[in-house]
Amino acid sequence: MKAITKEKKKSHLDKMLAFIEKSGNRLPDPITLFVIFCGLVLVVSYLAAKAGVSAVHPSTKETITVVNLLTKEGLRDIVGKAVNNFQSFPPLGLVLVVMIGAGVAEKSGFMKAVLKHSITKVPANLVTAMIILVGILANAAGDAGFIVLPPLAAIIFLGIGRHPLIGLFAAYAGVSGGFAANLMINMSDVLAASFTIPAAQMIDPSYQGTPAMNLYFIIISTLFLVVAGVWVTEKIVAPRFPKYEGIHTKKKHSTALRSIEKKGLIYASLSIFVMVLIVIGLCIGKDSFMQDVETGSVLAYHSTLMQGIIPIVTCMFLIPGLIYGKITGTIKTDKDATAMMGSAMSDMGPYIVLAFVASQFLAYFKWSNLGVVISIKGADFLQNAGMTGYGLIIGFILISCFINIFVGSASAKWAIMAPVFVPMFLLVGYDPALTQMAYRIGDSITNTISPLFPYFPILLAFVNKYDKKAGMGTIIANMLPYSIVFGLLWTVLLIVFMVFNLPLGPNAGIHYLLH
Repeated sequence: MKAITKEKKKSHLDKMLAFIEKSGNRLPDPITLFVIFCGLVLVVSYLAAKAGVSAVHPSTKETITVVNLLTKEGLRDIVGKAVNNFQSFPPLGLVLVVMIGAGVAEKSGFMKAVLKHSITKVPANLVTAMIILVGILANAAGDAGFIVLPPLAAIIFLGIGRHPLIGLFAAYAGVSGGFAANLMINMSDVLAASFTIPAAQMIDPSYQGTPAMNLYFIIISTLFLVVAGVWVTEKIVAPRFPKYEGIHTKKKHSTALRSIEKKGLIYASLSIFVMVLIVIGLCIGKDSFMQDVETGSVLAYHSTLMQGIIPIVTCMFLIPGLIYGKITGTIKTDKDATAMMGSAMSDMGPYIVLAFVASQFLAYFKWSNLGVVISIKGADFLQNAGMTGYGLIIGFILISCFINIFVGSASAKWAIMAPVFVPMFLLVGYDPALTQMAYRIGDSITNTISPLFPYFPILLAFVNKYDKKAGMGTIIANMLPYSIVFGLLWTVLLIVFMVFNLPLGPNAGIHYLLH
């Protein structure tokens, strides 16, 4: 009788997930969505302008009126400034520059070697913690973390006599659920900030932010998420699995690096150490190279360190990637290196197309004044409703969680949400860094359970290698505890930062006063 009940429950779960997947698959591609949004902005700007919709800017006291873009002047801007919109799109240059280095690091095999080596040299009782930590840090490696780490973790768990799916789920929880955490600035910080900054400048043109605006918070988050991940793995997930007795137990799995790979990894790691020392050295001293000339701070917006963070991060990927590739033979000549850079740019093709249509949407949104007017009226509504405290941030996290189940691309979602929510929360008195972090938390924690997340089908294939009968329900059931615990812990941690008014990053706090 119990078996029948469980089967019915599983059947209902599968039906619900199938419905979600079917509904989500009906959504247009993000590129198509932005094209639709562009059309909607044009239509809404026409209707709102005809209706005389306006709002009073709380800082300048200026009356902001919606501008109709479907006029001769508006259409001229749409046609004549399309290329300029694309060229001046903040995320485009930032992402492509970082990908020059990240592409070489990934395609030379350096990132894969780092992931393999980092979790094969630790005691068995620390393997779970190391796998989750490496998973969280792996978001700096792009796709490599999602593709390399879960199957590698399964093999490692198999090697220490534990069920491989426990390791696989732990790794996926780290790399997907902890996507917004890290111990350093990485691509996700760059992408998020590149949408947050121009969104904030819609209200306050003098606003200055950097990709490091959430640095302190994501570092602390990493430590807490590792502990939480280990607890969920050992107390909730692991007890659900019996001793593994599959055909893979008879096979020997090697996760060890070849001698030439070890040599390459050593020299590549040394190069990172040297670069870090150089950066630190350039930050030391009264008139250090990395400091802001006016304030003397190396963390100020105009400091060389903050302004040069993108090329610095690029070099942190590029140089060790080149050294590793040269030693291991994956890079024999300069042509191989440039081919890897070109291949990395080729992989970014879909993103470049997305950037083009997203840049047009943001430009139309700005020209029409819809973003400013919606933000002012939305802020007034929130204040009148009394939603200006912790409930507002918690609600925003929940909204981000829900949307993330259906739309996998973090940058596509934030490109749409930032122009509305960043200005709105700024008018309520919250720093754009706080709004960005709240979004990133929501965007991360439901990655683990979303069937529409791009890497979910890949995870299912990995799972089926060890359990042919496993389906989406199996993954959801085991990943849901991570999603819930990560969400609760992360939200509480953000509230603690708000209560004690702690900085989220360099020159980025909780509250913001309009200039």
